[in-house]
Amino acid sequence: MGFNRFILPMLLHLVIALMLSSASTLTPPTFPIAMPGCKDHCGNVSIPFPFGITEDCYLNKYFFINCTNSSTSVPQTVLQNAVDVTEISLEGQVHLMQDIASDCYDKNGSLLDNISPWTRLSKRFTFSSTANKFIVVGCDALALVKGFGQNRSYATGCIPSCDYKEDVIDGSCSGIGCCQTDIPPGAWNINVSLTSLNNHTKVWDFNPCSYAFVVEEKAFNFSASNLTNLSNDLSLPVVVDWTIEEGSCEVAQRNTTSYACSGKNSHCYEPFKGLGYRCSCDQGYEGNPYLPDGCQDINECQDPTLHNCTKNSVCHNTLGNYTCPCLKGYHGDGRGGDGCSPDQINWSMIVSG
Repeated sequence: MGFNRFILPMLLHLVIALMLSSASTLTPPTFPIAMPGCKDHCGNVSIPFPFGITEDCYLNKYFFINCTNSSTSVPQTVLQNAVDVTEISLEGQVHLMQDIASDCYDKNGSLLDNISPWTRLSKRFTFSSTANKFIVVGCDALALVKGFGQNRSYATGCIPSCDYKEDVIDGSCSGIGCCQTDIPPGAWNINVSLTSLNNHTKVWDFNPCSYAFVVEEKAFNFSASNLTNLSNDLSLPVVVDWTIEEGSCEVAQRNTTSYACSGKNSHCYEPFKGLGYRCSCDQGYEGNPYLPDGCQDINECQDPTLHNCTKNSVCHNTLGNYTCPCLKGYHGDGRGGDGCSPDQINWSMIVSG
């Protein structure tokens, strides 16, 4: 009888632990991303607050998304009435589609067309210097990208060249048929311009046009076929960083009416010096930190990748955290490989019982 009194409670705790473990396969809850009563999608694009589609659904005019009808069945998502949006991240990035620059000639070296696109955004949005590259494709090209922001301007560029198509290597953008360079941070307006050194007369048979663009680095992989298969009506993805407003967290917190991180369990941080602030949910919480109650507790116990409770413990969720009490017959903090160690059994008491 004494032995049963010792073993049965342990078996009961083990059953409970297995039940909790099976609950970890449940789909985690989803959280609202838009203000109450506001649409949170335009076509297939999620629209989280501070962005919004209709009045009273966005923080201010800089975050207005114009969800328009297009010639296709998919609505067009437009930022600031100019730029097509394909993705908005609460981590502070917007993915846009941007036109490319082109410079084309006929066989005699006469200019057919030259396109030098401008992309103008507000000061809340800057072209990402870490996610994008400036790329030039061509065998007779000279291209520049000019950027403007923070009361200063910059220009950078590169010159790709080649004499024969056979010299061009797929996947290589180091100067033969393709070159690339970083763009400096902090620019909200950019202009790409492109010209030729010899009007493509020496390479026209396999490369009548040159192209230049700022593009999300992982979205473009150069190949020799790009010398002929790109076109001047092409749009490519680019990543833009966004912040709430200029100024530091310290300054923003002084104005309680406009401070965007005033919701529960959210905090302010500055991703780039001098380029404004963003909001983030506190550790142990997830959701939209820009909504009043947007940050909600993460139940780490529902996902075994979010906790490190050992096999002889039971995960117990708490607000913003979790604990790992050991099963009966074990002791410790319940975390990690040795989180719960067996209790020292007093065999003399079991036998006498």
